[in-house]
Amino acid sequence: MDDIFNQVYRKDYFEGYENGLNPFVQLLNCKKASLAFTSGFTNGRIEYENCNGFVTNGIPDKIVTSKVLEEFLLAGILGMKIDADGYTDIQINTIEKWYESGVEKYDPNQNIYLLALLEQNGILTS
Repeated sequence: MDDIFNQVYRKDYFEGYENGLNPFVQLLNCKKASLAFTSGFTNGRIEYENCNGFVTNGIPDKIVTSKVLEEFLLAGILGMKIDADGYTDIQINTIEKWYESGVEKYDPNQNIYLLALLEQNGILTS
């Protein structure tokens, strides 16, 4: 088992993970070749490809990240409409799952409270 409590291992792993999330970076072009970096890169690439499709099939115009998915989840929780223009079919399938998960948690009262809070702070919501 890899020593995840080792600071050097953890640093290399997260550096590899970050590079794996970037579709423009290839493992062959990375200067580091440690086991931790390679493992992190592989896991990061798997996460990227689960949301955006295989890199070998091309890089989409819009890239889905965990932040983007959280925004769709929040939109579902608040009962807001979403705009999925510009996303590929694979991306839309992933977005749909997150949005539907938010819709399942939708509470109409939350939306009313949010609108009241925004209005109270002078933020228009039209």
